[in-house]
Amino acid sequence: MGDVVATIKLMPESPDVDLEQMKKDVEASIPEGAEFYKLDEEPIAFGLVALIVMVVVGDAEGGTEKVEENLAKIDGVSNVEVTDTRRLM
Repeated sequence: MGDVVATIKLMPESPDVDLEQMKKDVEASIPEGAEFYKLDEEPIAFGLVALIVMVVVGDAEGGTEKVEENLAKIDGVSNVEVTDTRRLM
């Protein structure tokens, strides 16, 4: 079929979570069949900062399920939410 760029928001458990370590863990947890593309920070409130992760996945391989499962296992992650998906042309 084709490839899809997925934007995933990771919410940390608290403002005290080590974001630099979380960033390293994000890159290390991207499964085979998916490609890490980009990582940004999004300030939320009261010192809480979400990580915005963009990955490229094949749309015929179960989509983002495996990526979401791996990201949810990272220490300090409270919530994983796919906020956008777009087909690559």
